[in-house]
Amino acid sequence: VQLQASGGGLVQAGGSLRLSCAVSGSNFIARDMGWYRRAPGKQREWVALVLSDGRNTTNYADSVRGRFTISRDNAKNTVYLQMNNLKPEDTAVYFCNTAHTRTRLPWGQGTQVTVSS
Repeated sequence: VQLQASGGGLVQAGGSLRLSCAVSGSNFIARDMGWYRRAPGKQREWVALVLSDGRNTTNYADSVRGRFTISRDNAKNTVYLQMNNLKPEDTAVYFCNTAHTRTRLPWGQGTQVTVSS
């Protein structure tokens, strides 16, 4: 299974980006998925998750709640992160992976998001 994140870039504060993560291999529909980020000099942190419960239940870190939206397309084996009202503190490399440590997949390269003030 491989994770390929894309959609990052340079944006001004207040702008928007939409990240995508294509998940190769089987069983995507049964995986709870998450987005994570690693800011310069910091450890990787969890950002958002979407469950495989049929209702696409979501949850968010407090720092992004109300600004970011996670979604999934099971037909395309892809998970998305819509990021609105971006702030300089959102600058990080963004990764997707499963939502639970016990099912974690090898990390992909991630995609760089840079927000200028």
